Amino acid sequence: MKPCSKNRKDIAWLALDALDPRQARNLRAHLETCAGCRRYQKEISDVTQKLIAPEIKPDIRASASFHQRVVGRLRAEESRSAWAVTVAKLREVLLNWRVALPMAGAAVVIIAVLSTFLWRPRVLLPLPSSATSAAAANFNNDPAPTIANYQLVANQSLEKLDELLNRQGNRNLPPVPIYTVATFARASAWE
Repeated sequence: MKPCSKNRKDIAWLALDALDPRQARNLRAHLETCAGCRRYQKEISDVTQKLIAPEIKPDIRASASFHQRVVGRLRAEESRSAWAVTVAKLREVLLNWRVALPMAGAAVVIIAVLSTFLWRPRVLLPLPSSATSAAAANFNNDPAPTIANYQLVANQSLEKLDELLNRQGNRNLPPVPIYTVATFARASAWE
């Protein structure tokens, strides 16, 4: 038979004589009626009595080598440098996953944030002299007016981008038909 789950903790406190008198009185009244709790209280009391009154044997003596080992370890602990103690403590903390895991997560977040702020777009290097002459020959034939072409020219030089935009703005373009509502109305009337 199992003890009542709500009384297990109180039974342990009762075995240690650490329960207040009113709770102890109520628990003893319950123990008279519940066989499971009574058996549990007897087991806990036996264990408690064995722990409280251990048998001490007066004839036990430590050997001389035991004392020498203890003294040697104490001296070694005292003689360790502050740096060695700090490294040992740091190693102990970092090997604890409850500390290491959040630290690793924070490091990943910091690296991600820094990489987004410090990332710079790639800048094209100037072409070698032989390629420069070929590029200059094609430069008179201005590239199509697209954002990608403007970005390529801007990566080379902002002055070149300004010159390109001025040239393209000053060109005489063929007339483009302008469509209005009236022209659509006339076109649909002809059909």
